[in-house]
Amino acid sequence: METIQLHDAKARLSELVDRAQLGEDVVISRHGKAVARIVGYRPARANRRLGLLRGRIRFRKGWDDPLPEDILAAFEGRD
Repeated sequence: METIQLHDAKARLSELVDRAQLGEDVVISRHGKAVARIVGYRPARANRRLGLLRGRIRFRKGWDDPLPEDILAAFEGRD
């Protein structure tokens, strides 16, 4: 963690943001006292509920049968 004076931080803000994005913490000081810290942004992970749609989706019988030959040939670029 590096400490940088406020005046220098203003001039080098883009560089400091790049460093924070790479995971480095940068402390900004004014008159020798730490007043702020630049850290990389990490978005909060959404809570995922597994099985949310269980029992609500139904598949028809044969949904995973192989495609008919003419449709398969069209997908593969055969005439």
